[in-house]
Amino acid sequence: MTIAPLRHSDAARCAQIEQELFPGDDPWSERAFLSELDNGNFYVGAYSGGELIGYAGLGLTDFESSVHTIAVDARFQGGGVGKALLRALLARADEAGLPVFLEVRTDNARAIDLYLAHGFEHLGLRRRYYQPSGADAYTMGRPANRD
Repeated sequence: MTIAPLRHSDAARCAQIEQELFPGDDPWSERAFLSELDNGNFYVGAYSGGELIGYAGLGLTDFESSVHTIAVDARFQGGGVGKALLRALLARADEAGLPVFLEVRTDNARAIDLYLAHGFEHLGLRRRYYQPSGADAYTMGRPANRD
């Protein structure tokens, strides 16, 4: 597996993974991914044998960064792909010396454990954050690494 910058040509595959993983909510479209890339956000993909198997995105401002998405094809979950994607995002935030914020479904124990293991803390709860399912989300944050 390799982690590399996400390409515009990956947007359709990203949308396909979204449909598979998040059918009860509002999965991102190909156009949404293209917009994220065109707006200068930091996106990486995980590739295995030339196939996109996961992706992650980070928005950066002058003061903070926020994880926009992390997703891994269900066939590859549990094998460290999500961890590698998260570490790529955190490395970029650390380069900029920025804190990182995110929202995560309260029922996504695997993701919550991953974030806690990488220095995130629970900051709050957003009721009915994910639509249309109405699932709640934790807001989590990690301080800037200014080494």
